[in-house]
Amino acid sequence: MSKILIDNNLSVNLIILLEKDFPGSKHVYQLGLHTASDSEIWEFAQKGFDAILSKGKDFYYKAVGSIPPPKLIWITTGNCSNKEIITLLQSKTALIKKFLKTDQNILTL
Repeated sequence: MSKILIDNNLSVNLIILLEKDFPGSKHVYQLGLHTASDSEIWEFAQKGFDAILSKGKDFYYKAVGSIPPPKLIWITTGNCSNKEIITLLQSKTALIKKFLKTDQNILTL
């Protein structure tokens, strides 16, 4: 099963949604990485996660041209509520699962 690491720029509450479909997924806060740099998070994700879920552009630049893992699930909706992000992720769960099986690096939502 694919595991997703949720970046600090997204709510820790998203883990409740993701753990159902992606068991073993974690938020950086749960792992003590909430003050880590993007590079540290990227390196940590390479060792045990299939993808990073983030709104950050820095991860986009890391993912371009890199060899997964991790892949990037990049939320580009701008400022929006946690509820809107949850709705987006729920509506895209099948797409995310399909993406994680491909050789693509970035899924833009």
